[in-house]
Amino acid sequence: MLICEIFKSIQGEGLMMGMPTVFVRTVGCNLSCEWCDTRYSMDGGTEMELDEIMDAVGDCPHVCVTGGEPLLQGDMPELLQMMMDAGKQVVLETNGSMDLSVVPVHPSMLISMDIKCPSSGMTDRMLLSNLTLLSKKDQLKFIVRDDADFDFVLDLLKEHPVDTNIIFGPVGGTVNLEWLVDRVLSSGLEARVLPQLHKIIWGDRRSV
Repeated sequence: MLICEIFKSIQGEGLMMGMPTVFVRTVGCNLSCEWCDTRYSMDGGTEMELDEIMDAVGDCPHVCVTGGEPLLQGDMPELLQMMMDAGKQVVLETNGSMDLSVVPVHPSMLISMDIKCPSSGMTDRMLLSNLTLLSKKDQLKFIVRDDADFDFVLDLLKEHPVDTNIIFGPVGGTVNLEWLVDRVLSSGLEARVLPQLHKIIWGDRRSV
C-alpha cells in the first residue's frame, strides 16, 4: 500500500473531534477539488506492507484512514479489517466517489463520507448510491463555500433523505462559520456545524 504519512495528533473533524488519533494517509486521489488542502498527498509516498502499517499505528485505540482517497488502494478493506480485529476504532475518510460496499461492516467502523458541493468542481463525480450505505453511526460531510453550495445541499437532502449524522464545514476550515451557522439554523436541518480544529490550533501545517 502506498502511504503518504502516518502520524499521531488529535482528530480535527467530525464526531470524533479532539480525540487522540493516529492518522494513516494514503497517496493518490481520483478527484481534484478546487479548494483541496492535501494536494501533497497526490503523489510520492512510501510502499508499505499491511503489517508495517499496523506496527506504525502502534497501540493508539483510534485510527483515521484518510488521503487522498484511501479506497483507491486495493488492499484497503483488508487493512481496515486488520485494524478492527486489533481492537481499533477506525474512521475512514472517503470522498463520495468510491463504492462503499467494499468497506467492512463492523461496530468499530465509522465512515466519514463527503458529498462535494458545486464550488469543488467535482459534484458530477459523486456516487449517490453510497448514501443508502451510511448508518446512524456514520457521518456525511458537506464543505460549503457560499449560498449556492448550501442550496445544493438542501435540494440533495430533499431528494435523497439520509439516516446518518450530517456535518457542515466551511471551505478553509475556520472561516465563515457565523454565516454557515445562520444558514443551518434557518434551514431547520438537524446538522452539526464544525470547524477544522487542527487548523485553529496549528494553522495550515501538514502532519498535525
